[in-house]
Amino acid sequence: MTTVVSDDHLRIERLQLGAFGTNAYLLVGKETGESAVVDAPDEAEKIIARLKGTTPLYILLTHSHMDHIGALGELCSELKVPLAAHAADSNALSPPPEIMLNQSDTITLGKIQVYVLHTPGHTPGSLCFKTNNYLLSGDTLFPGGPGRTNTPADFAQVVKSITGKLFTMDDDTQVYPGHGEPTTIKQAKDEFAAFSSRPHRSDLCGDVLWLTS
Repeated sequence: MTTVVSDDHLRIERLQLGAFGTNAYLLVGKETGESAVVDAPDEAEKIIARLKGTTPLYILLTHSHMDHIGALGELCSELKVPLAAHAADSNALSPPPEIMLNQSDTITLGKIQVYVLHTPGHTPGSLCFKTNNYLLSGDTLFPGGPGRTNTPADFAQVVKSITGKLFTMDDDTQVYPGHGEPTTIKQAKDEFAAFSSRPHRSDLCGDVLWLTS
């Protein structure tokens, strides 16, 4: 467990869990102790242990891939709080979400406002969550590139999501992805600018890296 953010109002903890080292994040409002879990990769007992002393209100999902939901059933059973996800990914989820999230929805944790961004491409229902100057990007955006896509249409869509919704944020926005280490919007924009300056195949998709693909 690593505390990646601790300011006057908010604490964000990162847990790297399961065989793929997937990042789960815990958001805690300091004034009220209200909390939310973002993604449920594996090892539910570790997530639950880190929530002690807080009041969990939600489980939020960035998307429905197995490496992000392996502990979902156990976590829902133990915490007994609503599961929130996008409708386009809901058919792959068990238990099904009680709350369907979409672009511009807001989640409240005490004095903390968490804003929902629908960023399709990696999956149809991929979501990112922004609070203050911090973005939890799921598998939409990593340091160095977007999440894996299966078709050129998916790749074009994730690029549209990133450039149209994420790159409008302040350059110093801290980005905490679903795998690996943080980056910033400025770093991602600079890398994408290098990618955009080069010609690419029309069928580009898969694991794309801004600087080398």
